Amino acid sequence: MHLNFTASVPRLLLEDLAAGTLKANALHRVARVFDQYSEFVCLDHGLFSLGQPESYVRLNDPMAKDKDVEGAVESIVNGLFCVLVTLGVVPVIRCPERGPAEMVARQLDAKLRAHLATHNNLFKEAAAGALAAGAAAELRAGGGGAARVDVPAVGARRAGDEAQPSEHPQGRRWGGAGAGSGPLSPVLKGAGGGGAGKATSYELDDSDSFWVAHSESPFPKAAEAVDMLLKKWTQDKEQVNAASPTGDAFSEAEDEDLMGRTKQLSAAMSAVPQLMERKRVIDKHVTIGGTLLEEIKSRALDAYFSMEEDLLTRGSTDRAAMLDLLRKRGSREDKLRLAIIYLMATDNASAGDVEAVEAALREQGVDLAALHYIKQVKRVNSSFAAVAAAGGGGGGGGGVGGMAGSKDDLLDWAGRLAGQSLSRVTAGVKNLLAGGRQLQLTRAVEALMEGRPGQDTDSFLCLDPKAPKGGSSSTAAGGSRGAVRDAIVFVIGGGNYMEYGGLQEMARKAGAGGGAAGVRTVVYGTTEMLAGSQFVEQLSELGRKMGYKPPPPPAEAVGGAGAGAGQR
Repeated sequence: MHLNFTASVPRLLLEDLAAGTLKANALHRVARVFDQYSEFVCLDHGLFSLGQPESYVRLNDPMAKDKDVEGAVESIVNGLFCVLVTLGVVPVIRCPERGPAEMVARQLDAKLRAHLATHNNLFKEAAAGALAAGAAAELRAGGGGAARVDVPAVGARRAGDEAQPSEHPQGRRWGGAGAGSGPLSPVLKGAGGGGAGKATSYELDDSDSFWVAHSESPFPKAAEAVDMLLKKWTQDKEQVNAASPTGDAFSEAEDEDLMGRTKQLSAAMSAVPQLMERKRVIDKHVTIGGTLLEEIKSRALDAYFSMEEDLLTRGSTDRAAMLDLLRKRGSREDKLRLAIIYLMATDNASAGDVEAVEAALREQGVDLAALHYIKQVKRVNSSFAAVAAAGGGGGGGGGVGGMAGSKDDLLDWAGRLAGQSLSRVTAGVKNLLAGGRQLQLTRAVEALMEGRPGQDTDSFLCLDPKAPKGGSSSTAAGGSRGAVRDAIVFVIGGGNYMEYGGLQEMARKAGAGGGAAGVRTVVYGTTEMLAGSQFVEQLSELGRKMGYKPPPPPAEAVGGAGAGAGQR
């Protein structure tokens, strides 16, 4: 019998196991005990999740006890240790000061130091080479060769940047129905092929070349690519038909009849099966694109995206148009996400303006618990920012859940909310292509990999588990190591495909540009992958924990109910 554990088993549990096998006289049946260090899920090339649900709530719950937060941090550290063992790297750790990011970074640094001090540690070349090579290769996202010893691990907290995961997404991978929560094989649903009134599910993975090429493309570009693919197929079909004795090898017919006709073809015969397969792929993506386009138009997601971009780039938008949009178009979730971005991105919004937005949401039956939490966070962060501006404090740490108090943090927080709009498709929604806004996380990682100073990273800690004890910690200015080629980026409190796509795009551009760091490999990980709706639900849960209660119904409604009760 071989016993395999996904994570390292504590010594006390191993002793209990040994005592139990001795008591049962079964010691001879246990050949070996393995710690596999596989307590994570590899979702895509260069993408992993620790699969820890509601991590944002656990780390920001105002009612949480110290032991609860410490337990959450310890589970994150253990999961990250498993990832590093699988990759066979000991990274230099960079993270913002204070909050969960620093707690995780320091505990991971201590755990790595303790492990490196052992005689047979897992990071020695021989041990690393014997680990799960498949998982390591998948995480390296095709980055060549052995792991480098100077790989930086960048830790980031979700608290202080809640806007981005609530943002409406722009690409097919993160915007498609069912593809935002981080499955390895996303499943999109189309409205065709399943009979009247039935939806058809399509599983999309690396076997679909069109999905591989365009899964991260904005919708208008993906739609154009489908159109070009269809035109090319039509041209090839006409060439095959011209070679057919009947001149109509692709007329509407049963598959058996069609294959029978192909026997009459000579040179074009071998092309027919390939064309049939291409047509199947085209039909699938035409159906998916049409379904998503219908969803975009029915919910006015292009209008939501355009308004979110205005708020995040200019800090303002047409107030009357926004209120009109909140009252007339979109789902309740769309309205709430726009309201959160509005609240986070505008500094000069009066109490009356905010109340008008809340009134519009209440008219539509929107639960305002998430907005209540955002208002409390913004109030706390504004207080810290005021203290820092007056010279009474530094770093902007603290606040709810350890959130930073800088205006830039708040604006980028709002920026993440806006990014989840299914915007960008065809003719009527071309404005969804505008933007090009780089996420705060991408800016920070790019600065660290290039070894240059920047306002996003100047205060980052630098922890090197391989450095002599006592000299591992410094600020970014003192701990910079120049340009690096590889990085592991980890977000605490929930991540999403939008951040993952932004980092991969940054790495691709750096490789194409032939910069100092050369071709880059960026592995992105998080405590859990979240769709925008899932993240907003966690904000709502925190709002309720912070005392939010729905307002009572209008007085006339209460009176009417009472009168009716009296009559009965």
